[in-house]
Amino acid sequence: MKNQKRAVVAGHICIDMTPEFSSSANISEMLSPGKLIHTKGIDIHTGGAVANTGLAMKLLGADVTLMGKVGKDDLGTLILNVLDKYQSRDGMIIEDNAQSSYSVVLAIPGVDRIFLHNPGANDTFSVKDLDMALIKKTDLFHFGYPTLMKNMYENEGAMLAEMVKEIHEAGVAVSLDMAAVDDSSDAGKADWHKILEKVLPYVDFFVPSVEELCFMIDRSRYQEWKNRACGDDITGVLTEEDIAPLAEQIISMGAAVALIKSGAPGMYYKTAANHKLLQVCEKLDLVPEEWSGKQGFEYSYLADKVVSGTGAGDTSIAAFLTSVLNGKSLEFSLQMATAEGASCVTAFDALSGLKPLKALEKKIQNGWKKVNR
Repeated sequence: MKNQKRAVVAGHICIDMTPEFSSSANISEMLSPGKLIHTKGIDIHTGGAVANTGLAMKLLGADVTLMGKVGKDDLGTLILNVLDKYQSRDGMIIEDNAQSSYSVVLAIPGVDRIFLHNPGANDTFSVKDLDMALIKKTDLFHFGYPTLMKNMYENEGAMLAEMVKEIHEAGVAVSLDMAAVDDSSDAGKADWHKILEKVLPYVDFFVPSVEELCFMIDRSRYQEWKNRACGDDITGVLTEEDIAPLAEQIISMGAAVALIKSGAPGMYYKTAANHKLLQVCEKLDLVPEEWSGKQGFEYSYLADKVVSGTGAGDTSIAAFLTSVLNGKSLEFSLQMATAEGASCVTAFDALSGLKPLKALEKKIQNGWKKVNR
């Protein structure tokens, strides 16, 4: 029997605070100056890729170590207390003079989520904070949200490129996720196309959302999509034909696998058919014929109910990567990703709606229906 594959999930971590709204409302009317908004309660949980994806992978049975940074403050204590419940604090760094990161998530019924975010200690995170000796002994390194980590996008992503290059060349498979960018921030002004040109040759699994990706590599197309959506969720107006060129571009820039999260409808995927894809399969004991030269759209499963989309993308990636570590096929990994995403939205936070992969597999076998089918 083969030894269990090991992973490290590193990058952005924060506290998510999600007020619970009693009903849907016009967003501009609701947030008008001087207005008092009654809420039913507030959900406070860890957020960011390290907590959402890392802890989800751990709960799904993966052997995973978390690496992130918090400040020596009350919010940092909250984050560490949550990680303690999962015996996952050991890889965390506590910085005396930094403020821990937080997000206020406005999940108003009928409206796409709005985030008020302070990156805090994530902005000081650097490659020096990583335990490279440990990482190089593992099989998969997943890094999340460099778009919210100043050191990772400054100087045209030099540190991010240096980090993934060193890890990739050590024989560890590399996965990279992104986060939404405030176009008025320093991150929004960075040349992400140039950054990705440096980084993607050392990335095996690139797993951004379609909005994040289009914003970064084709700003004019992104604006056209926004205009087409007329203020609604962009993913609701997109077709496979809209997304396919972005996936093609990711592969041409050097990634082995492109997995583009496309909101409630599902995920677009494309895999390379070259030596890099074969190297990934060899690293992770995947069957090349099940992964090479594939593309298409994997539709989501119908959720039992929709409470909040917070963390759905992260937990879907957790299910995908855990399946990969278990040596599963692309088809199976995609099914688990979309199934876990549909499970996640039944709760306010990323982890409460999580279901074991075996339970998801059984539900699929019993005829769990997909959207748009």
